[in-house]
Order: sequence, then structure tokens, then C-alpha cells
Amino acid sequence: MPQPAAPVANYVPWVKSGNQLYVSGQLPLRDGVLAYTGKVGETVSVEDATQAARLCGINLLAQAKAALGSLEKVRRVVKLGAFVSSASDFTRQPVVANGASDLMVAAFGETVGRHARSAVGVNVLPLDAAVEIDAVFEIDPD
Repeated sequence: MPQPAAPVANYVPWVKSGNQLYVSGQLPLRDGVLAYTGKVGETVSVEDATQAARLCGINLLAQAKAALGSLEKVRRVVKLGAFVSSASDFTRQPVVANGASDLMVAAFGETVGRHARSAVGVNVLPLDAAVEIDAVFEIDPD
């Protein structure tokens, strides 16, 4: 599990509220370096963008582990919000988002890992990232 990234602006990486853990949007960082930049369908392939989404998912899990001490406390992946920096005619955002969705199912199994999701094309993301994903997890009550 990678070291969770520190926020780059005025926000916190996660918030616990009741039995919910909200994790701020994670970029495709690997070893602290942005691994995928540019627009999907223009300078980034669908395959690379899917790997970027998977990396965002890994970083979401790293934040959740930092917040909870253990991923064993996750009861359900409730929702992922995937933002894909897209060329104006790119429409395969759901395929890209599967990189993170498939990871959640692999990590937690069908019952816990399957989730609601949004997959949205956007004009640009922070630091020219190709993908950004946030998450909501149901967790053990404190």
C-alpha cells in the first residue's frame, strides 16, 4: 500500500461522519509522481486511462487505511465518483472508471466491493491529471 498523498490545497484527505468515510479525490500518483497526464481520447489511451483509474483506486484504499488503521473496518464500498479528463468527442468514461471499480471488487469481493458510481467527462483536472476518483465507504461504527 503506498503512502497516502497529502492534500495539495485547503481540504482534508478524508472525513469520517457516523459510519461513513468520505475520501477526497485521488489522482493517479505513483511514488508521489503523477503517472498519467493529459486528455483521454487525445493524448491518453483508454488502456492507460483505465490503469490511471486503478492507480486512483489504490490511492483511495491507502487513504482509507490511513483513516481506519485497517481496511478490515470497511463494510461496503458505497460509491465512487470518477472524473475523466476527456477529449471533446470521448464517451468511454465508464470503461475508464472500471479500472477503479474492478479493483474494489478484487479487494473486497462482490458483496462489499460492488458500488454505485458516477463516471463523468471533464475538460481539465488538477495538475493535468488524466483521472481523479473520490469514494464513500461504509465503515464499522466507532
